[in-house]
Amino acid sequence: MTQKTTILIVDDEVRSLESLERILEDDFNILTAENTIEAEKILQTEWVQIILCDQRLPGLTGVEFLKLVRHKWPNIVRMIISGYTDSQDIISALNDAGIYQYITKPWQPESLIHLLKNAAQLFDLQRLNESLSIELKMAPDAFKDSIERKREKLKQNYQSDDGITRSEQSIMNEICAKIRRVAPYDISVLITGESGTGKELAARALHYNSHRANKAFVVENCAALPDQLLESELFGYKSGAFTGAVEDRIGLFERANGGTIFLDEIGEVSPAFQVKLLRVLQEGEIRPLGASKTRQVDVRVIAATNRDLAADVKSGRFREDLYYRLTPIGIHLPPLRERIEDIPVLVQKLLHQATINLGKKVDGISDEALTCMQAYHWPGNVRELQNEIQHLLVMSDSNILGANNLSARILRAAPRDEELEIQSLSKLNGNLKDRVESIESRILKECLIRHQWNKSRAAKELGLSRVGLRSKLERYGLSKNDQIQTG
Repeated sequence: MTQKTTILIVDDEVRSLESLERILEDDFNILTAENTIEAEKILQTEWVQIILCDQRLPGLTGVEFLKLVRHKWPNIVRMIISGYTDSQDIISALNDAGIYQYITKPWQPESLIHLLKNAAQLFDLQRLNESLSIELKMAPDAFKDSIERKREKLKQNYQSDDGITRSEQSIMNEICAKIRRVAPYDISVLITGESGTGKELAARALHYNSHRANKAFVVENCAALPDQLLESELFGYKSGAFTGAVEDRIGLFERANGGTIFLDEIGEVSPAFQVKLLRVLQEGEIRPLGASKTRQVDVRVIAATNRDLAADVKSGRFREDLYYRLTPIGIHLPPLRERIEDIPVLVQKLLHQATINLGKKVDGISDEALTCMQAYHWPGNVRELQNEIQHLLVMSDSNILGANNLSARILRAAPRDEELEIQSLSKLNGNLKDRVESIESRILKECLIRHQWNKSRAAKELGLSRVGLRSKLERYGLSKNDQIQTG
């Protein structure tokens, strides 16, 4: 089972520590310290991936402590959480402590968890990058061949089935056909849809079905970084551009040169940064921080958002010229509640992936559990469905995953027995006499099949004589070869 990310929370307010620990402990392994001395002792003995530190602490400030952490443990992702928004604190945090995020109070639990999960991914990527850099220096040819093999495998997967799971009757079929039609043309695409609908998956399908498939596909979540960090991440920087910039760094646009860059959550970018993005789209050139000259890049831009950008343009929040640069082609992904016919095939694929990831095998999932899932509205869409499958797999003791282990919110949304009965009755045709006879016929068949067509037992259960039962079978034309009809 995947080990939880370890987060060290440093705050001199015990109530704040307890609150954060209670909110985060389900998703992360939490360590706490009330001062920087305790925190440093923990760092010397524990493997910590993220530090969440208050700014106002006794002794050292949060920025001063994280500056020390940056020197001793540079790979740890550093974050400030504070009720103070002094601009000098923020600048110091960015330049001196090299923090990943400056979070201001009050914070929303869901937003905080999302930011920390992004930070955990950043930590993993940093470690992977270091490993790959070492591997590249030691065996560049072998490493290059490995990358090419992986890229070719991805290309084949996305070209064969778009990578988007759906049923034969799915409304997604038309959308996937549009993706294949648009992919070969070197124009920007804006993908819209609620969180968790698979926008990055659609972006990858566009890339791997294009002539850029043999080049890089890079991803940036624009909502996760403030402007300065986002600018350095996308455009790169020169040594000495700011405090802590000890060497030149290539940005994601240059890394994606010849390939595709996917800008997720583009609707969260500030108006000031929108101007810089517009120049890249218009001129095909970037300027790294601290550089005197621009650099040309050949990159296809695919953007995504869960916002209504057209409404943001009208309100003045999003630049109209940037909006039209991003949207020569628009692709909207419907929420899962509008494509419930896809849930069974999605469940099967996600369950297969979960059994591999969690190392636990099962034979399948019950029809009752699938019915409950199709009745739920899935506000978190496919991502929420994936989490539910993992929950179901972990909690189940049976080889067939049943509805009894589904989360309470899903069970509450499932139709009750009387609702199912009403739905079944609504499908009957004819007048009252015809409908009653149809129900009677079904009851007779169900009872006889359950008793393996032992007419004596069936007659006894139904309170009929054998003669009476035989008469009804003849009346409805029932025989042992009949199967139960549903609906």
